[in-house]
Amino acid sequence: MKKHNFSAGPCILPDEVMQQAAQAVQELDGSGLSLIEISHRSAAFIEIMDKACALALELLGLTDKGYKALFLQGGASTQFLATAYNLLENKGAYLNTGTWSTKAIKEAKLLGEVVEVASSADANFNYIPKEYAVPADADYLHITTNNTIFGTQIKALPETDTVLVSDSSSDIFSRQLDFSKFGILYAGAQKNMGPAGTTLVVVKEEVLGKVTHKIPSMLDYAVHGAKDSMFNTPPVFAVYTSMLTLDWLQKLGGIKAIEAKNNAKAELMYGEIDRNPLFKGFAALEDRSTMNATFTLEKAELKERFDSMCADALISGINGHRSVGGYRASMYNALPLASVQTLVDVMKELERTA
Repeated sequence: MKKHNFSAGPCILPDEVMQQAAQAVQELDGSGLSLIEISHRSAAFIEIMDKACALALELLGLTDKGYKALFLQGGASTQFLATAYNLLENKGAYLNTGTWSTKAIKEAKLLGEVVEVASSADANFNYIPKEYAVPADADYLHITTNNTIFGTQIKALPETDTVLVSDSSSDIFSRQLDFSKFGILYAGAQKNMGPAGTTLVVVKEEVLGKVTHKIPSMLDYAVHGAKDSMFNTPPVFAVYTSMLTLDWLQKLGGIKAIEAKNNAKAELMYGEIDRNPLFKGFAALEDRSTMNATFTLEKAELKERFDSMCADALISGINGHRSVGGYRASMYNALPLASVQTLVDVMKELERTA
């Protein structure tokens, strides 16, 4: 029986996507060949890549607006450095809201000057800084829209005249934003889009070509754009499965439709966390993530019983990250409301029997 998958990543995927992907590994569309056997230069795979890129731009509302969608390798961690290589000429500005922001800052410092405009490290990253100034001579402002580990999420995009760059790995395609405000938006597929192995990079082409230093080919977005994500052999399975997920989302009604579902799941989850005296939320109320609900158990002596009850209910993947402790319920796009209800029911039963 399928478990209730609250894993922070790799993520839960829609059942129909899993079935289609599994079939394609056996044989792709009656071709007599597996998806992972065909040439990435074949017409069949070029069609898959083109559709994946087109769907990404369409869902984000960026079709015909000067953006290029790329499916690359190396995870979001490679983009920490790639964004700096492509944009950092004078200085890069960073909003530090957690582990991944900290790592992005570390990588950018290898290349040039970095300014940390604000940080929530003083409270173990349980909130999003609101008041900060971006240096007028900054080449870009880098943010992390959703912080998987700490369960915080930027609710309103910062107003800035500089290029806005975002790591949106864990809330990509989950809510409506004005995506045209981004110069570069990147996301590892394994949080909310597909299996590990590819990273979506959406780049406004006009922001490229401004730096004077040389960029290694594998980190150069212009190089990848000119080759339509085919500069080197792409991760065909990860791209194909991401394409299926984006197609599923489009048929569902796009980001507007999934946002309503995500809000319903978050409301149910946080409602129980706040109501139940045995649990306490970690993130600041106004900054709570709709994707990752972090919370702790107020009575440590109940942990073994709660863990056992969750296991009996086939609830998987809710252990919190070591940086926070406690629990983390990741409620990505494909997680059904029924799974959240199952977890809430267990929390209520723990309260009743404690």
